[in-house]
Amino acid sequence: MALLFEYLPLILFFVIYKSVDIFWATGVLIIAAVIQLIYYQVSKGKIENKHWIFAGIAVVLGGMTLAFHDEQFIQWKATLVYALLGSALLFGRLLFKTNLVEKALLGLFSSIGSEKGETNVEIKIPAAIFNQLLFAWIILFYFIAGLNLYVAFNFSLDTWVNFKVFGLMGITFVAIMLTMFKVYKYLPTEE
Repeated sequence: MALLFEYLPLILFFVIYKSVDIFWATGVLIIAAVIQLIYYQVSKGKIENKHWIFAGIAVVLGGMTLAFHDEQFIQWKATLVYALLGSALLFGRLLFKTNLVEKALLGLFSSIGSEKGETNVEIKIPAAIFNQLLFAWIILFYFIAGLNLYVAFNFSLDTWVNFKVFGLMGITFVAIMLTMFKVYKYLPTEE
């Protein structure tokens, strides 16, 4: 259910685009992103940085799309988001000597373990594996940022919307699966 809510603005954007047009879809995307922020604040007492970033970009570029009646602004959204994600990973590593992919995966495995009632589950994944994953995700995010621009400005609006919803989600899903396969052998086995 949480995953569905995470993608709700994108789903609503797609449905409204197919039903009406890009401008209505953009308006709904903005409203859904703001409602999502309110929900996270009320239910969790905190809004994660990624939600602020996604909503902020949706409001700014979506607002420009509506104000200038030009869909090119909203087409830049995915590029900006993925470029920011790639840059966060890259600069996290270069400036702060932090592997954010490692932090994210260890946090994910820790939360899964705590949901199962396990405490102090030790996961020993070599630093070299985390470094490979970090650089793979950096390259992937920059690739997706560029690919979005290529599709947005070389294909029809309809093709871009389908790519944004299904293509980007598919690429991300495959990357997550490959990441899990890469670390699977290092995860603790259940007794």
